[in-house]
Amino acid sequence: MAKQSDSDIKALLDDIRRDRETLDMREKKLVKREEELVEKLEKVGGLSREEASKQLLEEVQKDLTAEVAKRIRNAEEKIRREGNEKAKEILADAMKHGATDYVAEYTISTVTVPDEETKGRIIGREGRNIRAFERATGVEIELDETNEIRLSSFDSIRREIARRSLETLVKDRRIQPSRIEEVVEQVRSDMDDVLLEEGKKIVEAVGEYNLPVELIRMIGKFKFRTSYGQNLALHTIEETKIGMAIARELDAEVEVVRLGGLLHDIGKVVTDDEGTHVQKGVEIAKRFGIPKKVIAVIAEHHEDKPFSTVESVVVWAADAISGARPGARYEPHENYVKRMDKIEEIAAGYDGVTSAIAFQAGRDVRVVVNPDEVDDDKIIVLAHDIAKRLEKEAEYAGQIKVTVIRETRAIGTTAAK
Repeated sequence: MAKQSDSDIKALLDDIRRDRETLDMREKKLVKREEELVEKLEKVGGLSREEASKQLLEEVQKDLTAEVAKRIRNAEEKIRREGNEKAKEILADAMKHGATDYVAEYTISTVTVPDEETKGRIIGREGRNIRAFERATGVEIELDETNEIRLSSFDSIRREIARRSLETLVKDRRIQPSRIEEVVEQVRSDMDDVLLEEGKKIVEAVGEYNLPVELIRMIGKFKFRTSYGQNLALHTIEETKIGMAIARELDAEVEVVRLGGLLHDIGKVVTDDEGTHVQKGVEIAKRFGIPKKVIAVIAEHHEDKPFSTVESVVVWAADAISGARPGARYEPHENYVKRMDKIEEIAAGYDGVTSAIAFQAGRDVRVVVNPDEVDDDKIIVLAHDIAKRLEKEAEYAGQIKVTVIRETRAIGTTAAK
């Protein structure tokens, strides 16, 4: 028993010794930790309250900055994604509103005659009636085996005068040179009423009803004007409708966009004054007392000036949508018109010339002179001079034939009965 008790005591002492060694190791670790904490406290103790707060905020700010930046990026991406979708919806809906069935004419108009007899009357003996008609209107007549007569001219106003004149002559059936000239002159004098009629169609198409008559008449010229091959009436109706649809979506002033869109290209129908169509448009708008916001839209629609209102941005966007859609514009046609204008301008720039008309895409120029100022000998020299100047200054393909026409007339009148 004694031996067993001694062994038990020895085992117990061994356990106590091991526990003590463990406690000593833990004590050493605690002392070391305490020394580290004391060192840190001494460092902190050397800071003022403000410095310690600042250091703490800097540490926190570093952690927050990355999180804030991440959230901002996510929010911006979401806004951009949703904004693009919304913008597409607005523009797509706006373009639906701008759809129009107005058909633009380029260089050809057609008149259908009832029978071959009438067609023969239009031609006249040895083609004299056709020549008189072309000379009076400045439009070329094209005939084929059908009963359709094509009127060809780069100038839409000339072509419209010719179309209306020919329709009148067909109904009247008295087709001869003097009657042709009389009808053409009457139709030409009636063009003011035609322009007013066309202007009303355009303004009513976009829902505008309170404009001065003279301004509506100017708008009527849009039908007879093209820009890069795009009919100006078509473009104006389309662009204004698109602009109004966008304005409604953005809670912009629809009336400002309506009138601004309608008048943004009004300067293009003024050919006498100097300056860009934007400058001339602003002058016209001021002359008719158009509101300042609308004038700003006209002035800014080509970014000649910085945008001052959301309405200016809307009209600018609508103008771009209408002009840039596939098939809207055809630049070579615009170049063609400029070339024809230049040829006629050169030919008409000589003394004694009363009119100059370009046919066959500019390959045939007919010049009519005043017989009192230019005699038979001078017309030969004049034809030569015009041809030589056209060689130097005009753009053309192939050759240009210059025909100078000098015509004298004698008129007798019977006594009244």
